[in-house]
Order: sequence, then C-alpha cells, then structure tokens
Amino acid sequence: MTDLTPALLDGEDVTTDEVLEVRSPYDGTVVGAVPVGSAALLDRAVAVAVARHRAGPLPAHERAAVLDRAARLLMERLDEFARSITAESAKPLSTARTEATRALDTLRFSAAAARTVTGEMVAMDASENGVGKVGYVMRVPIGVVAAISPFNFPLNLVCHKIAPAVAAGCPVVLKPASSTPLTALRIARLFEEAGLPPGWLNVIPASGKVASHLVTHEDVAMITFTGSPEVGWDIRANAPRKRVGLELGNNAPVIIQPDADLERAAERIVAGGYGFAGQSCISVQRVYAHRSIKEQLRELLAEKVDELVVGDPMDPDTDVSALISTGETDRVAGWIDEALDEGAQLAAGGGRGPRDVLCPALLDGVERSMKVSHTEVFGPVVGLTAYDDLDTAIEWANDTRYGLQAGIFTGDLATALEAVQRLDFGGVLVNEVPTWRADQQPYGGVRDSGNTREGPAYAIDELLERRMVVLQG
Repeated sequence: MTDLTPALLDGEDVTTDEVLEVRSPYDGTVVGAVPVGSAALLDRAVAVAVARHRAGPLPAHERAAVLDRAARLLMERLDEFARSITAESAKPLSTARTEATRALDTLRFSAAAARTVTGEMVAMDASENGVGKVGYVMRVPIGVVAAISPFNFPLNLVCHKIAPAVAAGCPVVLKPASSTPLTALRIARLFEEAGLPPGWLNVIPASGKVASHLVTHEDVAMITFTGSPEVGWDIRANAPRKRVGLELGNNAPVIIQPDADLERAAERIVAGGYGFAGQSCISVQRVYAHRSIKEQLRELLAEKVDELVVGDPMDPDTDVSALISTGETDRVAGWIDEALDEGAQLAAGGGRGPRDVLCPALLDGVERSMKVSHTEVFGPVVGLTAYDDLDTAIEWANDTRYGLQAGIFTGDLATALEAVQRLDFGGVLVNEVPTWRADQQPYGGVRDSGNTREGPAYAIDELLERRMVVLQG
C-alpha cells in the first residue's frame, strides 16, 4: 500500500476517508498519497489559526529563531528535499537542488526581516491639537493567512508563503497544489521540528473547489495565491474585503541588441527558456533579436537546444523532463503545431522524447498574433522574432497583458538605462534573462501578472497592519 502522508492540523496528523495518489509526471509511478480535505476540515484549521492569532503573536526573537533553525535543518536535508521535489513534479534533480538551496535564502531572509520590523513615531505636536500627546505606529499581524501554492516550485514558493507569515506573526492555513503536496507537508513538519508551536502552520490538501472555501471564509484576513491570472483575479473578485496578494503569469520577453554578448545571451536564454521545461512564470518565451544578429543568435540557440538532455528527472544529467501532466503536454504540443501552421519555423528541437516527454522547441519567425507569443505557454518553447530598431523592440515587449519581468542584452549603458525606464514590467534585467530571481528582491508584476511583491521583507509589509497609538502626557 502507498505510504500516506497525513495533513497537519494543530500539530496533529489528520487523515480523511478520501485519499489522493501523487504520481510522477514522468512515468506515472505512485510516489505517495495524501488525504483530501473537506470544507469542514478547513473550518477546523481556520478556527485553530484564529485561536493562535487572538492569543497574540510569538515574540519576534522566537519567530526569527524558528526560521533560523528551519534553515539549518533544511541545509542538512537538501538532497532529501530535492528528491522529493523531483519525485512529484518531474523537475530535473539538478534544478530541484537549486530550488532547495534557494529556499534556504527565503528562510534566512525571513528570519532577518522578523528581527527588523519597526513602527514609526508621529509628530503629534506638529498640530496644535496634538500638543501634550505622544503618537507612534505599531505594526501588528493582520490575522489568519490562507496560502494557496502552485505545483512548479513545491518547496521554495511554499517557503515564500510560510516563512514571511511566520516572521510577521501570522498563523497560516496552507492549501498546497494537488499535484505536488508531499514536499509542502514535509517542510511543514520541518517547521514544527524547528520549534514552531502547533497551530501556527496547518497544511490541508484539498481540491481547488474546496479551497475556494478559504477565499470566502470570514475569519481569513489575507489570501496569498500563486497561479494563473484567471484563477487569481477570480479569487480577488470573491474576496473584496480581504487583503489578496497575487503572483500570476507572464510571457517573458528579452531583447538582444547588436552589441550584446551573443554567446552569453544564447546560454542564458536556453537556461531560462527550458529549465523545468519552461514551467516558470518568468521562463523566457519571447526573444526579440536585432535583425543584424538574428541569424547568428538563432544558430547559437539551436546548437545549445540540441545539446539539452531529455529524459528521467532523477538522472543528474537530465536538463528537461516531463510537463506536470499529459494534458499540459498535449496542450503545448498543440500550440507549437498551431504556430507552425501559421508560418513559424522549427529552428531546433521539437517532437517527443522518452516516455512521450515534450522536447524543447525553438521557433523562428514568431508573430505577435500567435498564441505562443501573446499567451503564457508554460512549456519548453522559445520564440524568436527579428526587429529593426529599439523602439520597435520595446513596443513589442510591452505589447502584452502581462508584466512580471523582462530582460535586455546590450553593451551600451545608455541603451540599458533607456530600456529600464521604458519596459513596463515589475522587474527589468540587464544582460540577464528575466528568468533570474533573487529571493530577497521585491518580485512581482503589473497588469495580469499580479498585484503584490514577494521577497520576505516586502511580503511581510503586506502581512502587517498599522495600529496608531496615542498617549496623553
């Protein structure tokens, strides 16, 4: 019988009558099982979290110490967590190890932020009415946080939701992605081992339909969600009185100027476009190359794409493995075929590999009207388009419903500074692909890419309310 990983509620293992098998997207092997939570179970979890909130937060030094201990424990078990990520998501093991290492930063920066949250003084005697009074602003936890995490970073994005909440003193009810719940439950138990008292972190696997109960729950103060724009904005519409943090999609563009280091640009585009089979909100999707160097760049990209190893995610040499489901594989393959029918050319890759894994595809001659350009692909597809002047490239890059991160490669400082001013995205990277992210940076986007900024110090700001205190002298 498949090992069952229980849900976590108030420090206790919880099971239910309904069980969900977790299967490897690569070969369909059952890698674990979790109970499927109901609305009633979510109600219990929220009630526990409310009780913790009303009892008052742990002191800041204790919250920081828990996060520091969690980071130390994770560092000792990086390979264990990397293998958990790979087993349930088919993320290549080398990439999973990078994710686990990044999660260390997320925990450490959250610990630092917990120690540095401050309020502010208000000059009461700046008005005649305030003379004789002392005023200051406290920062207090907003309350119970409902966190809904995605499948593509089952450790680090879970940490980006849990760790800032712990740092801020907010109890959490986490609904992990149904396809990758095992790693989330594993890190939750590590938090308890690190000394987080029971009830401050409750993890309940549930269907998306049941999880909507959290969105409208009257005792949930904030919702933090990472996923598709359609689901994210629907959450926002259904929770008008709550604070809602959304980190959504993108179709990340990168501009390649004639004076760019083409070898480096090609290397970084391939890493950023095909890592984890393109299943990242900031995977390189649109490449705008100046016409004078487009053919040279295409040759470099094609050479590197053809060198990518497709196969078993547990093989340390594998670069690209399966998408999260066969349905997603068929969808992305259909989009590639549609682009080819509309006039794009396959410059490298394409087709299916071992166990029907979708191979990386480099498309040339991509038009903005094509689905692989104007809509987030979330698959191993990069499209190449020629432009004649920088104004056009920036216009095309900005011509999108999304706005998470963009990049430009250039050897000219003035060009770089102009692009930073004119590219309308939450982040602009110079001589780096938009897929790059540091976990302490303010990460988020505009338009359909979301409405918040992640990164522990910035996330904590959303998790705290300002409480004005006035003392009569």
